[in-house]
Amino acid sequence: MKKFALTLTSLLLISACSTSSTGRQQVMLYSSNELGKMGAQSFEQMKEKEKVNQNATINAYVRCVADAIIPHVPKSTHQGNWEIVVFESEQINAFALPGGKIGVYTGILEVATTDDQLAAIMGHEVAHVIEGHSNERLSSGQLGQLGMAAAGAVLATQDVDNKALWMAGLGLGLQYGVLMPYGRAHESEADIVGQKLMAKAGFDPSASIDLWRNMAKASKGAPPEFLSTHPSNQTRINQLSANLSSAQQYYSDSNKTSCQRPTK
Repeated sequence: MKKFALTLTSLLLISACSTSSTGRQQVMLYSSNELGKMGAQSFEQMKEKEKVNQNATINAYVRCVADAIIPHVPKSTHQGNWEIVVFESEQINAFALPGGKIGVYTGILEVATTDDQLAAIMGHEVAHVIEGHSNERLSSGQLGQLGMAAAGAVLATQDVDNKALWMAGLGLGLQYGVLMPYGRAHESEADIVGQKLMAKAGFDPSASIDLWRNMAKASKGAPPEFLSTHPSNQTRINQLSANLSSAQQYYSDSNKTSCQRPTK
């Protein structure tokens, strides 16, 4: 069982190895077609579960930002039209899914106080799709389960006390030592790729830094970074600040975009 698991894992890693646009090594076990179907199905479920905002002005504002960003998304990410839906919720959140789906909660509009800041949010979320992060997360989960199963099989054949405790420890190590840092790497990558994307679309990339300052004010009491799948707000601000000069070059060459923010 141990040899089989190790051999299978090695074959999967070799056959599914890829590289992100920032040069980070990736393991992706799913095809873009599979991910697109998953994304479309999840989005339909979201529309059934959540209240969809019908305010024409708010929808036009969100659509304006999305329409500026989408032409700068690589065609390999999604071919065809993108579906953008505004959900009526106080959640400070937004998301993008494989298959050309973008969801924005009205709560995020209270934190993203300008069109440039909303572009930073949407650029970040679309960057997750560009870089195949959902594929990576699903793939890492599969490999993690395989590793735990192999460890359990090995322990079952050994004279080891407290097998359950060992397995619990392995699971905790996998969560905090591998999967959470993996998630933080995704978030940092999406911040940088998203900042570049918003700049190409004609939005001021410095607004991404202002956005995360606003987020810091809105997320008091967040868990320490090592216990979270996301980098701390200050880490994000530092990384975006360090990358700003690079993003500004794209902004300087862009056709500047302006979207009218709805008045209350």
